[in-house]
Amino acid sequence: MAEEYMQLDVVTPEKAVLSRKAIEVVAPGSQGEFGVLIGHTPFLTTLKPGQIIVRTEDRDIYLACGGGFAEVIANRVIILAETAEMAEDIKTDEVKAEMEQAQEKIRQLGKEDPDLEKWEKRLHRAEIKLRVVENWEKSK
Repeated sequence: MAEEYMQLDVVTPEKAVLSRKAIEVVAPGSQGEFGVLIGHTPFLTTLKPGQIIVRTEDRDIYLACGGGFAEVIANRVIILAETAEMAEDIKTDEVKAEMEQAQEKIRQLGKEDPDLEKWEKRLHRAEIKLRVVENWEKSK
């Protein structure tokens, strides 16, 4: 009998974010978005900040990922993320405040300022979080 599910584990340096059986995993690879189904060829890749979608038997799960690594081996997907948040745990008011703060800092900094890249990354990650929440809301 063929396996119906694969094991997915999403882990950050701080904690295990998600561990469950999945039908499909879609993640933001550094070379482009990729999907993993049961029986996928083993591989290892880097992840860029973006959205992870986990399709399960009863629902789709959305996560905001801050980059990291993904490994696919023998019907198992392991994601080692710099940061990862479940859509339902993201507080949109806080994210919007982060975005405003980052936008203000970017306006104040010059093109040659060494902090500019840091603030642009913060803004990008906040935008990803909002998009993840929006997609999660639409999927309900």
